[in-house]
Amino acid sequence: MLYQLKRTQLVKTDLLTCWDFFSSPANLKLITPDYMGFDVLTEVPDKMYEGLFIAYIVKPVAGIPMQWVTEITHVKDLSFFVDEQRQGPYTIWHHEHHFEETSEGVLMTDIVSYVVPFGILGRVANSMMVRKKIEEIFDYRFKKVEELFGR
Repeated sequence: MLYQLKRTQLVKTDLLTCWDFFSSPANLKLITPDYMGFDVLTEVPDKMYEGLFIAYIVKPVAGIPMQWVTEITHVKDLSFFVDEQRQGPYTIWHHEHHFEETSEGVLMTDIVSYVVPFGILGRVANSMMVRKKIEEIFDYRFKKVEELFGR
């Protein structure tokens, strides 16, 4: 079963500053909860590009480390980028990051489409834990972005 999470946030900055921050793989750790034990394993450029593979270690459950590899599959400067899981806990992970300049700042929209493995067991896990964990991570990110850029 395909699940989707959509989040929007008004980032109180200009489009170039917002894009530069979110399109830099090095900044992902800054907006990820510490308990996730998030560490980038690969050397990453200052700016992402289509075809870039990034390997991470994450500890999403009980501090157990897991390798996660994503590929940046689409980039349209100052507009959007997409990362897709190539190795990790999901059968499918497709994360769209959209940026739209407004008179009040940048409207940032995340659309995460994902499939949890293991059929009916995965559906149960999603309803009991996985969905809540993803929402918790995005809630944390929302607060962190407000700390960094203002409300």
